[in-house]
Order: sequence, then C-alpha cells, then structure tokens
Amino acid sequence: MTIEVDIAILGGGPAGYTAAIRAAQLGKSVAVVEMERLGGTCLHQGCIPSKSLLRSAEVYHTVREAGAYGILVESGSISLDYAKVLERKQQTVDQLHRGLQSLMRKHGIQVVKGKGRVIGPSIFSPRSGSLAVELADGEMENVVSKHLILATGSRPRKLAGLDDGGQRIMTSDDALAMTELPRSLLILGGGVIGIEWASMMNDFGVSVTLAEAAARLLPGEDSEVSAEMEKLLTRRGVRVLTGINVDASSLSSGEAGVSVYADTEAGRVQLEAERMLVSVGREARIDGIGLENTDVRTEHGIIPVNRMMQTSEPHIYAVGDLNGGLQLAHAAAHEAIIAVEHICGLEPQPLEAHRIPRAIYSRPEIASIGYTEYEASKRGYAVKTGKLPFQAIGKAWVRGETEGFVKVIADRATSDLLGVHIIGPGATEMISEASLAGLLDATPWEVSQAVRPHPSLSEALGEAMLAVDGAAIAY
Repeated sequence: MTIEVDIAILGGGPAGYTAAIRAAQLGKSVAVVEMERLGGTCLHQGCIPSKSLLRSAEVYHTVREAGAYGILVESGSISLDYAKVLERKQQTVDQLHRGLQSLMRKHGIQVVKGKGRVIGPSIFSPRSGSLAVELADGEMENVVSKHLILATGSRPRKLAGLDDGGQRIMTSDDALAMTELPRSLLILGGGVIGIEWASMMNDFGVSVTLAEAAARLLPGEDSEVSAEMEKLLTRRGVRVLTGINVDASSLSSGEAGVSVYADTEAGRVQLEAERMLVSVGREARIDGIGLENTDVRTEHGIIPVNRMMQTSEPHIYAVGDLNGGLQLAHAAAHEAIIAVEHICGLEPQPLEAHRIPRAIYSRPEIASIGYTEYEASKRGYAVKTGKLPFQAIGKAWVRGETEGFVKVIADRATSDLLGVHIIGPGATEMISEASLAGLLDATPWEVSQAVRPHPSLSEALGEAMLAVDGAAIAY
C-alpha cells in the first residue's frame, strides 16, 4: 500500500507532532511515521514523566516540612508509596497521549505506526525522501511525499565500559522504569538530568552522590548559579564531586551494588552505591533511518541544517535533537514550525539559540535565557549586572522558599538585555517574561517599568532589572 501526502514526518515527538499540526493548519496533507507512541521521548521517557516524579518529590518534601507552616502531622504517619507515585506518573502520560491522538484526528493527520526508513528514488518517487515503513505485523507500507521532515530525536549517551546490562547501571530511561527506590544512588553527570535526579532522589530519601567531570556543576549555566546549586544540594546532604575522572576499568557491579574508582585533584576515590545513573547527555538518533539512501550530509553524529532547517537535500528537513541545536522540546517544536512554514512558502523568523529559555526542574528550580556573564564578556560586551536575592521578596518568605536569586546581564554601552538567570522558586515560570522581553528587544529599565502585583515572586525579576542600574527598591 502507498500513502501519498504533501509532507511526511519521521518521528512523532514534540518536533514531529508540532510539524504535523502546523502543516495541517496550512492546508497540507500529512503523515507521521512513529515506531512507538506519539509524544516521543519527551512524553514517555523524558520531560513529562520525570517532572511528574519531581512534583511528587516536591509534595513529599513539603508535607515533611508541614510543621513549619503550622500544619501538624501525627508522628509516623508520613510515608512514601512509590508505586502510587509511578501510577500517577503513568496516568499523566496516558492522559496527554490520548490528547495527542485526539489532535491528530482533529487535524486529519495520518499516523503510521512502524519503523520508517528513508528510501532513494523509486517507482513511487523520482527523488529520495519517501519512506518505507515496516509495520508491527511485518508488512511494508510506503509513504511518498513532496517534502520530508526528519524528527527522530535522541537517546541517552552511554560511557564506554560503564554498562552491566541494566542490572545496576542505568540511563535516564532505565531510571524512569525503576519500580523501587534504591537506598543509595551514584549519578555520573552534573548537567540538567543529573541535577534533577539528584534533587528528586534526595527528596525521596535516597542517599545521593553526584559526580561531574567538569570543574563545576551545570557547566553550561552561569557560574554563580552553578555555585548556588552546589551549595544548596550539599546543604541537603547530597555528596557533590566535581573535576572527577572515572576509571571505567575499575567498575564492579553485582548483588552488593556498584563500585568504581575516580581520580580527583585530592587523589583517587572510590564511589559506591546500590545503583548508578549515567547522565552524560544525549546523542542524535540518526542511525538506521536510511540516510545512506540520500545525499543528506551528517557531521559528528548530527545532521547539519540551515536557518530554515533544510538539510543538504533541500526537500528534506531535520528538526529537534538530531540537528545539533539545543536538545529541548520547546526548541524542537519551534524548529518544526519554521520548517513547515518554509515549506509552505512563508517567511518564518530563524530561531536564535540565545533566545531559547532553558529550565531545570530541581528544588530550587533553575531557568535561564541568553548569555551567561562569561559568554557575554567573551563575545566582547562590556557587561553590567543586577542581582536580587529571593530573601528580599515578601512572597518568597510567605512560601518559605527564600533560597536563590535572579541575575540580569546587560550591555553597558547600549543597555541591551543580554541574559537572565534565575535559581529559586517559580524560576521555570518567570523565565517566560524574560523570553518575551528578549523577543521585544526590551532593555532592563523597560522590563522594570511593568507593574507587578505585590506580593509575588515576579517582583524579583523586576527588582533585578532595576538592580542593573543600582535602582533596586527591595534590596
């Protein structure tokens, strides 16, 4: 059987389903090929399930601290039912999955469940870009299109030599599938995923060691944010090690747990835990999708694209994690819209990396957009900064969450807003205001003039904008 459409999409994650919906809105016929479930990694093995677990961890922590708010809980009555935590997580995922399926039907989008591969010119199409799809029953189906969008996403990167078949050593995918909490957890990698899991497991009562090869946690974030997060995790009882070099040859994994040696500036240390989580980033999923049948160029494990998301074959586009940009669901979705609108003859605005907000859903949260102070200086800007601690904000005291700060970076010469970095309560929500400010090319002074309700956490952002010019009222 052959399906003929205007646009075929390989992959049904945030990039894939967003592209499909936007294409349908613009009057194009669309087919999405997905070998597992609509929603991709983000919905089933990433963003949504992990944030559901983090929410349960946050609630558990809040209940244990209830006495500070005048809420008395009988001694011994607080306990964690991890099976119920997992059940709630799955209910959330299933509900959102049903919503996606409904959207596909609403927009008349064909969803083909099977393993798709790009095929070269054939009797169906004079150029590469059609898809051969192996269905679950072994039958084959062809999807022929004028344009093809590749949106196959990414998978967790593994470290050579650190693998025991999933018994004790896990990727983030494996960790989400755990049915029981370990007594102790060693996390290799202090990036976004490592920080979130360290925070979550600590709140669930797991003894956590967090080890990062770089000189500091979150090496991609502002150094002051990294230092604050390390301080706060350490205060909570997380053992944090930075600048470590793991000796994979020393790995020992068995019934007693997992052990590995690592070299540090202070000497060689032994790292032990019941289980190990390897969270050292993700790699593009470009193997096995038939690129050898095309003239699509690959480079260092990714598919390079131009500003409109076109590959070296102009009718084939690549969006999301596989094109080397920021591996974020919201970035992937915007890239998908750019690709579709370009296909449809519109003139979409290119997506600039420094305009994409980044969010970490730990306790406390971290969110940022734009350049760090180091990056801005390296680009030649003479910077001025404003910093406002949440301790100066009434709503933070009301909530009992006064840790962290908002930091604003601006160009001293023009007062242009260069970056906003938040660590503290509500960070992942407040960063959207900074994103809008960047889109509108607002200066810190202009952002500060917006009237914010009192008391609110958003006052911290306004005050930090004023602090850039030494005009903060609250601090």
